[in-house]
Amino acid sequence: MKNHAVRCLVATLGFSTLTLSAAEVDLRYGQPPQSQRPASDYVPDLTALAQPQSSELRELVERFRADRAGLEVMHPVPGSPLQLRRLAEFHRAWGEKLDAMNYDPLGVDGRIDWHLLRSEIKYRLGLIERQQKRMAEMVPLLPFFEQLAGLQEKRREYAKPDGKSSAATLADARVQLEAARKALEAGLSGPASENAIKPDKIVALRAINQIAATTRQLGDWFKHYDGYDPEFGWWTREPYKRLTGALDDYAKFLREKIVGAKPGEDEPIVGDPIGADGLAVDLEREMIPYTPEQLIAVAEKEFAWCEAEWRKVAQELGYGDDWKKALEKMKEDYVAPGDQPQMIAGLAYEAVDFITKRDLITVPPHMIDDWFMTMMSPERQKVSPFFLGGDRIIVSFPTDTMDHQDKLDSLRANNQHVCRATVFHELIPGHHMQGWFTDRFNQHRDLFNTPFWVEGWALWWEFHLWDLGFQQKPLNRAGALFWRSHRCARIIFSLNFHLGKWTPQQCIDFLVDRVGHDRHTATGEVRRSFNGDYSPLYQVGYMMGAIQLRALYAELVQGGKMGEKEFHDRIMTGGQMPIEMVRARLSGTKLPKDYRTSWKFVGNNP
Repeated sequence: MKNHAVRCLVATLGFSTLTLSAAEVDLRYGQPPQSQRPASDYVPDLTALAQPQSSELRELVERFRADRAGLEVMHPVPGSPLQLRRLAEFHRAWGEKLDAMNYDPLGVDGRIDWHLLRSEIKYRLGLIERQQKRMAEMVPLLPFFEQLAGLQEKRREYAKPDGKSSAATLADARVQLEAARKALEAGLSGPASENAIKPDKIVALRAINQIAATTRQLGDWFKHYDGYDPEFGWWTREPYKRLTGALDDYAKFLREKIVGAKPGEDEPIVGDPIGADGLAVDLEREMIPYTPEQLIAVAEKEFAWCEAEWRKVAQELGYGDDWKKALEKMKEDYVAPGDQPQMIAGLAYEAVDFITKRDLITVPPHMIDDWFMTMMSPERQKVSPFFLGGDRIIVSFPTDTMDHQDKLDSLRANNQHVCRATVFHELIPGHHMQGWFTDRFNQHRDLFNTPFWVEGWALWWEFHLWDLGFQQKPLNRAGALFWRSHRCARIIFSLNFHLGKWTPQQCIDFLVDRVGHDRHTATGEVRRSFNGDYSPLYQVGYMMGAIQLRALYAELVQGGKMGEKEFHDRIMTGGQMPIEMVRARLSGTKLPKDYRTSWKFVGNNP
């Protein structure tokens, strides 16, 4: 009966008849099961690892990171005036001492770390200034924030609380909250009165997040004393209960009445654009010597290449120049329920086989064996309609709890060819490989994490495997082109959003019209970009980082200065950093102390 039901479901949804089994394909492409590989294969060349691997400033960078983390423990309230002031003072003090240290004796890697740390300090100071401005914009909505922050901050200084005074602070905060809410309601109701606050969705969304952080800190403060200090509990228990309830209600009011969320529906996409000045700060940290407008122009050129290749695929499939028909055929080629995990595993091993046979990069057996797979929840698929990866691959596929249309949407988004184009992006030689190497080499450079290195590397392999002929069949090339077009689109829509030129809805429409997304996947991608915790340049980092690596490959490998395997191995063992610093490291450049970003990797006039 159960098998009959599955067959009926397959017929109803229109699944491809393809199933994968051990008899039909060598799932592992010659790799042994993890339990059967000799443990000696997992032990590296210890003699080579005994040699110095890092720069002279490794311990200095590690000390900076540890001390900064300690400062955030000392001042734990996110966004409080005290925390921001102390962090700014800390970074300025480090910057002054870094500038004063003796630079000349440093080698190639030491000088790279010096510049990376100096850039990081400058960037963090810029972020603190940005956060101070944003906190100031939230004051009308959160007039009580600073005094509530003060409760936790006094606790951190081990001051014995005055129960009566603390209760008064809690009660006063609730009065201020209610006044702010009435002012917002007045602003919503029509012509602004003297005390009305004009609602702003972006500031309201920030305030919602800040309320959540404040509630956590307030709870930590209260639990520290309640029950241990009888007088404290007697005074504060009821005011605390009433205030936390009011904070929850206020956040709900902001979410529904200002941001526009409706109960039972997905949260509206609002985002928080940082503007041209904010983008300039972030681009400087990434060592990208181009304006946002120039990067958009680069993306449009890459888009034109994709569109030309799409036409070739459409013609091979008999659709003339109608690339959207080719795209639709690709989306309908998915596997049946239960087959997706095996298919994903087979694609992972296929990519390992492809790159190891060509000796493109070192792939230790331990790396091949230590990734694993989990399935993505239906709720998470609303934000991430495609699978994710790293130390594991998180497979997006419909569950039996989804309604009929949601099942079809998930199947189409995770068809065989889209998966084949990106399983290796998530695993080997992409993100899983990165994680494996960064856990073992130059770990101190995790401080300089950048999407241009993280996502750029994974996308570089999409470029490179395309050039090496990994994508042969038309539908496989269609899957690769879908993603490559998507990476171009990410630059265009995210920069236009942060420049204040496009709304989230325009971004969604762009993904549907230019890339061929189904509307639900386009919505999920835009929501992920703007409502999540991604940095403003994260989506730019995919394509632009890959273009940087493509330029560096042409310069060093195709230019005859370095072998391909050495090129890839040295990028991985060097640790995370902007690609311009990867270039300095691979070329052995001893950077001068006054070095400034200068690498025009797509020419002077892109």
